[in-house]
Amino acid sequence: MLAVITTGPSSAPIDGVRRMTNFATGEIGALLAAALVTRGFRPILLRAHGATHTEVPSGALLHEFITNQDLAVALQDLAETRAAGIRAIFHAAALTDYAVTAVQGPDGSLLDSPKIPGNLPRLHLLLEPSAKILPLLRGWFPQAWIVGWKYELSGSREDAAGLARAQLKQSHCDATVLNGAAYGPGFALLEENQPPSHYPTKRELAQILASRAEAFAKSHE
Repeated sequence: MLAVITTGPSSAPIDGVRRMTNFATGEIGALLAAALVTRGFRPILLRAHGATHTEVPSGALLHEFITNQDLAVALQDLAETRAAGIRAIFHAAALTDYAVTAVQGPDGSLLDSPKIPGNLPRLHLLLEPSAKILPLLRGWFPQAWIVGWKYELSGSREDAAGLARAQLKQSHCDATVLNGAAYGPGFALLEENQPPSHYPTKRELAQILASRAEAFAKSHE
């Protein structure tokens, strides 16, 4: 059985040496991979190059990516070559919501140098929304149990849960993991027509997700 895990922070290039990125260690990906190995899976760990947690559990296959597009290409390749054997997808990567489309100098002129001068008094970055990967996963992997992530910093726990449920419905996932300051300590696992379940630590979350993936795979043999 194969399982795919995306983890760590993607980056969007500003110029040849600078990037815009998110904060994510990639630890949950390693914990998930280790838990899945004990359940009989061969995890494919798609880890962002900027992840600071670099452990690769024995039995996992590692593929690194930098940008959202890199990840999309890797997932599409897996869909074309290994979709029949993939039973679970865990999309935990912290992807950039925006891409840099242009950089303007203080006078509004476009800067396209491989390395923008570091002594300018002001820069303007023009950003466009990046294409979302999560809503595409169901089409790529129609036979897999798919889990998305929702990270919220502001609002109440109820607000955050509402956003997580909206994502669950819109992306056609089977489950969504909710965390962040709006939720509070720990993690919630949300599924359609089910009350959320709470897990205090990443390790406990990884164990329950691996268990649920195993149960799904066995029920679809």
